[in-house]
Amino acid sequence: MKRNESNAPKNRRALLRAITVVTFIVPMLFVGASARTQAASQAKQSAETIVLLHGAWADSAGWNGVTARLQADGYKVWAVPNPLRGLASDAAYVASILNTIPGPIVLVAHSYGGAVITNAATGNPNVKALVYIDGFAPDQGETGFQLLGMQAPPGQSASCVSGDNLNFVPYPGAQNGDVDLYI
Repeated sequence: MKRNESNAPKNRRALLRAITVVTFIVPMLFVGASARTQAASQAKQSAETIVLLHGAWADSAGWNGVTARLQADGYKVWAVPNPLRGLASDAAYVASILNTIPGPIVLVAHSYGGAVITNAATGNPNVKALVYIDGFAPDQGETGFQLLGMQAPPGQSASCVSGDNLNFVPYPGAQNGDVDLYI
């Protein structure tokens, strides 16, 4: 009987230590992990705005899946419309939207949108990066039609966009013979 009585204080001390750990230390670990996660999320949110621009024959809804994933990771994301009315006017429109966004901007574009962001970013100090996803990245003065007309490197297919499969259709209010293109 004395053996059980002498172990009782030891057991009580071990139990007291376990209760202390569970009561004070474990919650601190969760608070620390939560604070780190929240700080990382806030850093992403204050870091930059990601602006997504679609190409021709598409609209901003094409970025829905990408937008949802980036927002779930804590980024501010804008999928802006591309009017598709000509490189100069499309770039001016996108530039006007960029001018309303405070802080650093990462511009991402697909296809023809690449040419648009190249021009829209000019002179905007908030634009920190241009990302081309299978997008046109024209040299200064180079047009989208010139890029489409380039020969494909050996082993790669040429663009399917050519005069043979384009339908030029006037639209209401078109200026200077402007048209919509349908493939």
